[in-house]
Amino acid sequence: MSQEIRQCVIVGGAGGVGGMFAGLLEGSGVEVCIIDMNPPSVSRQFKKCDITVPTPQAKDMIQKADMVMLALPENVALQAVKVVGALMKPDSLFVHTLSVQSPIFKKIHSLGLPFESIGLNPMFAPSLSIVGRPVAVIVQNDGPKGSHLIQMILDWKGRPVLLEAEEHDQLVAAMQALTHSAILTFGLALAELDVDIAKLSSLAPPPHATMLALLARISSGTPDVYWDVQSVNHQAMRARAALAEAVGSLDESVRDKSVFIELLRKSREVFGNEIALYQDLCTSIFEGPLSQLNQALKEEKHSQTNQPG
Repeated sequence: MSQEIRQCVIVGGAGGVGGMFAGLLEGSGVEVCIIDMNPPSVSRQFKKCDITVPTPQAKDMIQKADMVMLALPENVALQAVKVVGALMKPDSLFVHTLSVQSPIFKKIHSLGLPFESIGLNPMFAPSLSIVGRPVAVIVQNDGPKGSHLIQMILDWKGRPVLLEAEEHDQLVAAMQALTHSAILTFGLALAELDVDIAKLSSLAPPPHATMLALLARISSGTPDVYWDVQSVNHQAMRARAALAEAVGSLDESVRDKSVFIELLRKSREVFGNEIALYQDLCTSIFEGPLSQLNQALKEEKHSQTNQPG
């Protein structure tokens, strides 16, 4: 069985993640074809098609491909698995880029698809470079083409991290659902406090400025992305429940200093041997660009305050 990936079809290749992988694969000499309802922003071989009802041209592209990647929302990807799987040649590689891996993992298993299959979840925005950044890799059916793809990620200087499907979803619930929930609830609480944001910005110490920056990023983002993070992963509800319980525990702890100290200890133990690494990271963030940004904001506020009326 050849390990070479010469031709690749990316279903959903006009989107951010699909477009990112299209560019990377083309840079490695792979011929990339796009199937999407929208044309890609970069000129590539393209067929407009609803993948759940593929056109004859789309079917032909899939049948010839060494690798087919689904870079689609979960509900569409789950519908497309059976359709695409029926067209792929047995020695090809099936790849999907879902942020939740367990449902499609179970779907592929239930269909008994005979080819190699891998899930990839880049843990960064597709507008950023892959260099030095992690890509979660979930190998379901291994083989030479899958190994070749992982090697390509390494060649692109990405950082593949091998995980099981359930393990991936548990970690993503903590990394994304919990993180976004904490930031959004911070924003909702801030709205409830009804403070003057201009004055807040002029006084904000680094931890608060960081939270404001994160809130600005998430609240200004694409709602569908953040909705999917909270609604699709079956472990996200547990993460939100843990956050709500933690806020309640913190509220109770202020009645007893020893209880509060125990909460600090418990939260610190989360890091294990990694705590020094994150302490150093915090120092570098607060003394680096964030410190400069804070100073610039304060200078801007000062100059506005001193403008002649």
